[in-house]
Amino acid sequence: MEKQELLATVVSNLKSIAPEVDENELVVDRALREQVDLDSMDWLNFLIGLHRKLKVDIPESDYARLRTLNDLVEYLGAKL
Repeated sequence: MEKQELLATVVSNLKSIAPEVDENELVVDRALREQVDLDSMDWLNFLIGLHRKLKVDIPESDYARLRTLNDLVEYLGAKL
């Protein structure tokens, strides 16, 4: 999967959790939770959604390193 396609998938999944998010305002190298004000339950649901959609395991031990959209795209891209 190309990075742009993967980014679009991540953003689409994000919008399923936080539909008010304007994808045009997202900064790919800024902490995502700060940008969209997700609480820990929303963040967990977001990661579970990515797991279900992409069939990629995201162990809890990796959650802390997945801060930005770039982090997510790189991480998921390496596992696909």
